[in-house]
Amino acid sequence: MKTLKFVITLLFFSTFFLLSAQERKSSIIADKATIEQTGSGFSFTEGPAVDVKGRVYFTDQPNDRIHIWDEKEAISLWLEGTGRSNGMYFDNKGQLVTCADEKTQLAYFDIDKNLIKLCDSYDGKHLNGPNDVWVTPKGDCYFTDPYYHRNWWADGHKEIQDVRGVYYLSTKGKVSRVIDDFKTPNGLIGTPDGKILYVADIEDKKIWKYDIQPDGSLLNKTFFAPHGSDGMTIDNEGNVYLTYGKVWVYNPKGELIEEIEIPESPSNICFGGEKRDILFVTARKGVYILKMNVNGVN
Repeated sequence: MKTLKFVITLLFFSTFFLLSAQERKSSIIADKATIEQTGSGFSFTEGPAVDVKGRVYFTDQPNDRIHIWDEKEAISLWLEGTGRSNGMYFDNKGQLVTCADEKTQLAYFDIDKNLIKLCDSYDGKHLNGPNDVWVTPKGDCYFTDPYYHRNWWADGHKEIQDVRGVYYLSTKGKVSRVIDDFKTPNGLIGTPDGKILYVADIEDKKIWKYDIQPDGSLLNKTFFAPHGSDGMTIDNEGNVYLTYGKVWVYNPKGELIEEIEIPESPSNICFGGEKRDILFVTARKGVYILKMNVNGVN
C-alpha cells in the first residue's frame, strides 16, 4: 500500500511540474496567439528595424527596396534604391542605420532618404559586406562583416579582408575590429544598458556572449547557445531571440524557453507595434507577426 501511495504521489508531482514547465515555456506568447502572415510576394525579406512609433522597416534586398509595416495600416513602400540594404537599426537620433552591401558600406539615411556613408573599409581595404548592425545607447555601432558574394558586385570583386570579422564604429568615426575568430559572423544584438553583446557565428552554429568595455572592446567571450542565427532581438526580460530554421528563445542564463515555428524559414526578427508587443519576423517571401506577453526594448 505504501508503495502504491508513493507511486501515486510521484506521478502527481511529476505531472504538476511538467504542466508548470509547459506554462512557463509558453508564457512569453500571448494567450491563444498564433502566427499570422502580414505580407507576402517579396523576393527575400530581411533587416527589420522598429522606429519610435512602433513601425517596422524591413528590406527586400534582391529588389533593393525598404518597406514599412504599421499595425494599423497596410505595408507600404518606403524607398526603392537603398544601396542593397540588409540588416538595419535605428540610432538614438532616429536615423535608420543600414548595412548597404552594394558598396560594402555601413551607412544611414538622412531626412531626405539620402544614403550617407559611415564607413566602407578597414585597414585600407574594402569591407566584405556588412550584414547586421546594432546601435548602442550611446550611438556607437557594432556590425558583422561576413562574405556572401553578390551578383550586383562588379566583375573581379573579391574578399580581401583577412578574416570575417565583427567591427565597432565609435561616434567619433573610428573603426576597430573587435572579433576576429569566427567562421562566419552574422546576427547580433546588445542589451539596452549597453553592457552585453550577443553575436552569432552562423557557420559554426554557436552564439557567443561578450562584456562590452567603455572603449568598445569586448571581453569575457562566453558560449551562450548551440545555434547560428541570421538575425536576433531581445525583449524586456532579457530573453534573446534567434532565427535559425525557426525562432529559438533563450533566457539570459542561456536556457531554451521557447521554440516558435514559422511557415517559412525566418531570416530576422524584432518587436513592433505601439506597445512593442508584436513579434515581427522576416521570412523569405513573407513577413509574419505574433502577439506577445513581453515587449521589445529601445
